[in-house]
Amino acid sequence: MKIIWSPLAIDRTTEIAEYIALDNPAAAKNWIGLIFQEVELLVSSPKMGRVVPEIGSKQIRELIIANYRIIYRIEKINISILTIRHGKQILPVEEIVA
Repeated sequence: MKIIWSPLAIDRTTEIAEYIALDNPAAAKNWIGLIFQEVELLVSSPKMGRVVPEIGSKQIRELIIANYRIIYRIEKINISILTIRHGKQILPVEEIVA
């Protein structure tokens, strides 16, 4: 399986890293490394994340990493990273099912 990042997921990752870097650039770099390391595990274990409660589809799952939710969709030959949200943020369902 191949990992494909949506433009929204890339934008959110960048925004979050930039925000963390305002206070601690090293922590931002470490956070990005952790995110990519954990997402890469999906290649061999795509169902390792839980089903997103707001959606209820077995194809839409999430990894919880620190305070963040990495939302992804399992497809036939790809895993699409859809978005990343802080765990305390409301997840706009239209970001996922659009």
